Amino acid sequence: MSLSSQDPVGYEKTTLDNGLRILSSTMPHTRAVSIGFFIGVGSRFEDEEENGISHFLEHMLFKGTEKRPTAREIAVAIEGVGGAINATTGRELTTYWVKVPQGHLALAIDVLVDMLQRSKLEEEEIEKERRVIIEEINMMLDLPGDWVHLLLNQLVWPGHPLGRDVTGTKESVTKIDRERMFRYLARHYHPADTVISVAGGIEHQEVVGELSSALETWPGKEREAYLPVEEAQREPRVCLGYRETEQAHLALSLQGIPRSHPDRFNLQLLNTVLGQGMSSRLFLEVREKRGLTYSISSYVNYLYDTGSIGVSAGVDPRRIEAALEAILGELDRLRREPVPAEELKKAQEFMKGRLLLQMEDSLAVVSWLGRQEILEDRVLTIDEVLAAVDAVTAEDIQRVASERFREESLNLAVVGPFQEEERVRSLLRL
Repeated sequence: MSLSSQDPVGYEKTTLDNGLRILSSTMPHTRAVSIGFFIGVGSRFEDEEENGISHFLEHMLFKGTEKRPTAREIAVAIEGVGGAINATTGRELTTYWVKVPQGHLALAIDVLVDMLQRSKLEEEEIEKERRVIIEEINMMLDLPGDWVHLLLNQLVWPGHPLGRDVTGTKESVTKIDRERMFRYLARHYHPADTVISVAGGIEHQEVVGELSSALETWPGKEREAYLPVEEAQREPRVCLGYRETEQAHLALSLQGIPRSHPDRFNLQLLNTVLGQGMSSRLFLEVREKRGLTYSISSYVNYLYDTGSIGVSAGVDPRRIEAALEAILGELDRLRREPVPAEELKKAQEFMKGRLLLQMEDSLAVVSWLGRQEILEDRVLTIDEVLAAVDAVTAEDIQRVASERFREESLNLAVVGPFQEEERVRSLLRL
């Protein structure tokens, strides 16, 4: 499918007989090529015993193949031409990517295919990486700004895979063995649940030719189902992580919406007005006007069947009441008053401008195409998104704020010198 030449990101798509989807975007102005393998699996597909296996496996695929027996040889293959290679694991998606100079696409494909299909997963390397991941968990627990979000997720999705951390726990990581990794790889790494996206100084048929020869015999199978979320919150929830810190780290969350929800862009604009950038309401009110924090921002998470909208900040423990009052006051103001026309226009231009600037980079284009295709089975064009942003009205934002900002949906996690949960809970009034 080719898109209008007016759109900043035109792309073409080919689906191989085994179900593998290949998307590419030609960017004549760049001499870089980026490629991403988007695998539709993450921590929400794990049971409690295997919590952390998606992330553990992602690490292990960098540890050696028959062709490149060590992690060093994999790294040197890409870095030896000036490229970069990395991967990320999330709740619903695992991504492996490479960015290389133009002319090295075949090398990038060879390395990624080799890793995904012929990794050795040697026992010795598994044991070493297990220790590395446990240190990663220890590091997060030592960082109050990270730990507070682990506590928050447990509040928002109690007893559900979404409430567990992507890296797993020390206990679950200790139990993951080689046999379980191979079973997990066979269950989830297959063409029907994979999208490959390429962008840069390339042509679509070149991309399809290279990938077809490498992957057309990859056996297909059905996509795995995920455990749905049952929204059952009826009152505010609080979780305290006691620590004698100089600063209290707080993370506040409310129920959001799935990524396919018709209010997606309305909520995105609301979030921009609320806490994106130094001209946002939270930054101006809580930091600039009241001097209560150095860092504050809001965010939106979209998932298959649920989502969240939240605020995070670091404040003086003695001023947490004032900070929460200010934050909740801004949420309430979005319910009570329509966003003024000038402020709405500024937020719309902020969103559109950030998107357009991002699309200058081939790796960002790869992510744009690959994430949408694997998670939503379709790709919105840049022009469609810009039009959707422009169509958002002040009334849309106020309606969404009224629907989403409800006291019974509040979740608050705090890491700091607090032990009286009821005292903190009493501050959650909206």
